[in-house]
Amino acid sequence: MGWETGGMPSAFPPGDPAPADGSLPASALSGMPSRTFSVYVHVPFCRVRCGYCDFNTYTLPELGEGAPAVGAVPGLMGAFVEAAQAELRLAGRVLSEGAPPAAGTVFFGGGTPTMLPPGVLGELLDGIRGQWGLRPDAEVTTEANPDTITPQVAESLAAQGFTRVSLGMQSAVPHVLRSLDRTHDPANVAQAVGALRAAGLQVSLDLIYGTPGESLPDWRRSLDAVAELAPDHVSAYALVVEEGTRMAAQVRRGELPAPQDDDEADKYELADEVLASLGYAWYEISNWARDPGAACRHNLAYWRGGDWWGIGPGAHSHVGGLRWWNVRHPRAYADRLAGGASPAHARESLDNGQRHDELVLLGSRLAEGLALDVLTGPGRRAVAGLIAEGLVDGTQAVRGRVVLTLRGRLLADTVVHRLLAA
Repeated sequence: MGWETGGMPSAFPPGDPAPADGSLPASALSGMPSRTFSVYVHVPFCRVRCGYCDFNTYTLPELGEGAPAVGAVPGLMGAFVEAAQAELRLAGRVLSEGAPPAAGTVFFGGGTPTMLPPGVLGELLDGIRGQWGLRPDAEVTTEANPDTITPQVAESLAAQGFTRVSLGMQSAVPHVLRSLDRTHDPANVAQAVGALRAAGLQVSLDLIYGTPGESLPDWRRSLDAVAELAPDHVSAYALVVEEGTRMAAQVRRGELPAPQDDDEADKYELADEVLASLGYAWYEISNWARDPGAACRHNLAYWRGGDWWGIGPGAHSHVGGLRWWNVRHPRAYADRLAGGASPAHARESLDNGQRHDELVLLGSRLAEGLALDVLTGPGRRAVAGLIAEGLVDGTQAVRGRVVLTLRGRLLADTVVHRLLAA
C-alpha cells in the first residue's frame, strides 16, 4: 500500500497520447543532471490476489499459467523479464540527451518481486547499472512476501547488490491476515528478518491497520511483534477499501464491516506512541525509521519531486514535470516492446499550478515540513488558523516551516485543502 509498496492502482487517469518511440520533450530533459534520479521496477505477479488489493498484479492462473517449478521462470514471467530489459534499453536511449545522473535509488515492487529468483532480479539490476550506473551509496530495495525469504535467498539478494528488503508483514494476528487474504505464516516473518539481517540487509516491515475484525488489542499485538523484531524501518497504512476489489464487494453485501475513521485514528495514535517509545521517528505520515539513514530514500525522492523511470506493466514515471504510465497487462506490455514500441499508454505535462499543488500535498506529509514561502498568499494566511487549531506546529512555523502535529497528521487532507485555498 502507499508509496513504498510501489504497486500501481488498477484505474489510471486520462492523459494525452504517448509517442510510440517514448521520446520526451527537451523541456522535461533539461536540468536532469542537477536532479535526483531513481528507477522503479514493477513485477506484476502474485501467488494469491489479496481481497483488499487493487494494484496492477496478476496470479499465474489468471494469466493461464500453472505454478512454476522452484527456481524456474515460466513463460509470461520470462517474457516480462525480457520486456523489462527492453524497456531499460529504451529508457537509456530516451534519457541519453538529458544526461541523467547515476541512479540514487532502485525499488522493485509489485506484486511479489521475489517470485522471481534472486539471480533474475540481479540481471534486471545489472541492466539498470548498464544504462545509468548506480551511485556508490545507492539504496536498492525489493519488496518480499515473508514466505519467499530463506537464508539462501537473502544471501543471494545481498550478493546481487540489494541493500534493503521491505517485508509485507501486514499483521501478526492470524485472523487479521485471513481477513486480508494474506497467506504467509506469521512465524516466517521472524525467520525472514533473521535471514535478512544475517545477510547484512536493512529490513522494513509493512503493516496495515483497520482491517475488518481487527480490535485495538490485535493491533497492539502486531506492534508488540514489531518491537521484538526491531526492524530498521516501519510503514503502517490505514486500510482503504478500494472499489472493484473483493473486499469492497464483501463490505457492500454486509459480509464485512467498513473501516471506521475513529478506529483507524486510534490505531494510528497507538502506532506512533509505541514506535516513538522504541526510538523510531516519523519522517512521513505513514513511515517511521530507527535513524535518518534508515528512511526510505526512494520514497523520499518521490515526495520531493525527483525524476524516476518506472519499468514494467502499469508503472508510472516522472521526468521534469512530465508524467506517463505504461499499459497494464503483462502481455500487452511485452508485445509493445517486442514490436519495438514504447509501452507508455498515456502521459500528462504538469503546469506550474499542478506542480505547486503536488509540492504542497507531498511536502506537507513530511516531518521536515514545507517552506512557508512555497505557499500562495491565502495559503500563508491559513497557517495561523491551523496553528490555533493544533494542526500545525507553531514553533516550526516561526522558523519558516509548515510541520504537522500529531493531530495534523490525522487530518492531513484538511490541512492540505486549506493550504491550497485559492
